[in-house]
Amino acid sequence: MSPSDFFNSDYSLVPMNVPAVLLGLLLAFLGGHTIAWVYMYTHSGLSYSRSFVSSLLVIPVVVSLVMMVLSNNLVTAFGLMAVFAIVRFRNILRDTLDTAYVLCVIVIGMACGTMKFATAVMGCVLLSLIMLYLWFSSFGTRHRYDIIINLHWGRPLAEQRALHALLDRHSMKAVCASQRSHDGYEGVDLSYRLLLRDPGRMEELLGELRALPGVSRVTGLKADEQSEI
Repeated sequence: MSPSDFFNSDYSLVPMNVPAVLLGLLLAFLGGHTIAWVYMYTHSGLSYSRSFVSSLLVIPVVVSLVMMVLSNNLVTAFGLMAVFAIVRFRNILRDTLDTAYVLCVIVIGMACGTMKFATAVMGCVLLSLIMLYLWFSSFGTRHRYDIIINLHWGRPLAEQRALHALLDRHSMKAVCASQRSHDGYEGVDLSYRLLLRDPGRMEELLGELRALPGVSRVTGLKADEQSEI
C-alpha cells in the first residue's frame, strides 16, 4: 500500500481533505476547552465534578469525528444510532469521562470499519493526546480552600470580631458556608471554608479556636482539592 492509497481509502463522494480534518478536530478541541473554562469559572454549588469538565473537552472532538465518519452516508448514520443504543441501554456508566472513552473507541471503530483509515488514525492520536493531557495536567481540578471548620458559637453574633480576627490571621480567604441555630439551644453552629496561609499550621489554628471564649465543638476537615464533591 502506497501513502496515496492510505488517504484515498477515506473517499466518500469527494477525496479526503487532510488539512480540513485536522483543522476540524483541533477547532472542536479548542471549542470544548473554551466551554470547559467557562464552566469552571461560572460553576457554583456542591455538585462540581472534574470528570464532567474533562468530558467537555473530549466530547466535541468525538462528535466532530462522528460527523467526518458519517459524511452524508445514511447507512452509516443508522448503524451509529444502533451502536449507541446498545451502549446506552445495556451498560450503565457512572462516570462521564468513561462515557467519553466509550464514544472514542466506537467512533474509531466505525472509522476503521468504513475504510476511513486516515481519519481513524488522526482521530485516535489526537484523542489519545487529549486524554494524556487531561491526566498529566489534572485539568478541571480547583483548589479554592484547604480546610472546612465546623464550630459552635455560644456568644451573641455581634461579638464575633475575635473569631473573625483569628480566622483572618491564619487564612488568606475565609467564607462562612453555613449558619444554623437550634430551638431551645443558645448560640449557633457555624461552618467556614478557609484557604490557609500555611496549611502546615492547621492544628495550631484548631487549638487556638478551641481556646477562644465562646467556641466549642471544633472540628476540621482537610480538603486537598475540589475535584469531585
